[in-house]
Amino acid sequence: MKLKALLTLSLMGLMFACGPSTKLEKSWADPSFSLKPSPYKKVLVVAPLKDAASQRIAEDKIVKQIKAGTGIQSYSYLKPGETDEKMLQAQLVKDGFDGVIVMHLTDVEKSVTYNPGTSYGGWYGYRSYTPGYYSEDKTFLVETNMYSVKDDKLMWSGTTSSLNPTSFDKSMDEIIYAIKTELQKKGILEK
Repeated sequence: MKLKALLTLSLMGLMFACGPSTKLEKSWADPSFSLKPSPYKKVLVVAPLKDAASQRIAEDKIVKQIKAGTGIQSYSYLKPGETDEKMLQAQLVKDGFDGVIVMHLTDVEKSVTYNPGTSYGGWYGYRSYTPGYYSEDKTFLVETNMYSVKDDKLMWSGTTSSLNPTSFDKSMDEIIYAIKTELQKKGILEK
């Protein structure tokens, strides 16, 4: 009986441990955004990360996940030193962009947790003990904003949290999936 309960708990723990460590924490949409919006057809994707290689990887992953032909990476569209917002806005309108997605890391929260020790009883009074220990968790918060080029305003914003990410690629995939699912549900991106 105890073995079955222990096996069941172990399997449940394994399922939760293997699940995605990223979830959408907050989501906001502009109230003026109609309930039946026309999905954006051409979107500039901007992921200003710590280095150019990480930015390219992130932008490529985002473009790959949204519908083909919809996303354009900022590194292939923007010219270095292009900072005049009015000129860039006019260029985006001229080139037929509907929206801009900007994704950036906003914070890394650290927390320390005490994991208590455990004691196991066994055959004929044999007992084993595992001592308690402290562990540090890191939660990476990433904010993603979707802007309307035509209206020149924020249409949607969401924040994801990733607990103890083990790989940049896997974390990016999980963040993009969470954001893409929410934007498709809101009708901002096509399914």
